[in-house]
Amino acid sequence: MQYGGVVETEIVLTGLAFGEGPRWRGRHLWFSDFYRHGIYKLKESGDEELVLKVPTQPSGLGWLPSGDLLFVSMLDKSLKRMNSEGQVALHADLSDIANGPCNDMVVGQDGTAYVGNFGFEEGQEFNQATLAIVGADGNVSEGPNGLDFPNGTVLSPNGDQLILAESYGSRLLSFEVHADGSLSGRRVFADLGSRVPDGICLDAEGGVWVGDPVNHSVFRVVDGGQITDHIDLELNCYACTLGGQDLKTLYLVTAPTSGRGGAAERREGRIERVRVEIPGTGSP
Repeated sequence: MQYGGVVETEIVLTGLAFGEGPRWRGRHLWFSDFYRHGIYKLKESGDEELVLKVPTQPSGLGWLPSGDLLFVSMLDKSLKRMNSEGQVALHADLSDIANGPCNDMVVGQDGTAYVGNFGFEEGQEFNQATLAIVGADGNVSEGPNGLDFPNGTVLSPNGDQLILAESYGSRLLSFEVHADGSLSGRRVFADLGSRVPDGICLDAEGGVWVGDPVNHSVFRVVDGGQITDHIDLELNCYACTLGGQDLKTLYLVTAPTSGRGGAAERREGRIERVRVEIPGTGSP
């Protein structure tokens, strides 16, 4: 693909109210649906399977080394876990850090979770946010602050770099990850100008695919800000992940809007996919 090219995507699932947090695991695409209040996985047949109902609105997904599912519970500002028997427990209370609903998350190989939040409640004025860092044992600490709506987050394969999308800042930030899970060395990975980053995923060459929920597109950017690939879409893209057997299928979670009414009630959200040249890393 080249920047500006027209690429046809394949629609693989319709009927979502508003999808988020796509993750590829165990030959399946997993995702959250805010307004159907559930975590789902896409079966090989093309049908969806409800994994868990989450009345408090699910968002970011990840897994502990034990295999337990971690998921963001948005409205009660918490991180919860589900074991192999389907039992759900509180993993971490994030209300002391989150000034608004919690949203996207990435979980490292050691079980450390990095969880963003809006920074403000619906109807309130904009306020910057602080990233929450949650150890595998559920211990919570404050990460970087002064973030303009932290959203999609990825970790490098060796775990030494974290890249974070600031939706209201129109940029990607990069941080160094230390052995204790803490972050330092904040710098701009990519200034995106008029583009708005939401959910993101990382490929094996260090490029970041970015869903743009304003400009009906998904694009790939490298360190320094060069856009290498761009795909125009019918709907807005809120998140993406690389999956499939060879990790070269880019899955897109799309919808007309992110609000509760209208398109969400009509269930106009989708999951789409397109083949790309560079595989993913096996994690977001």
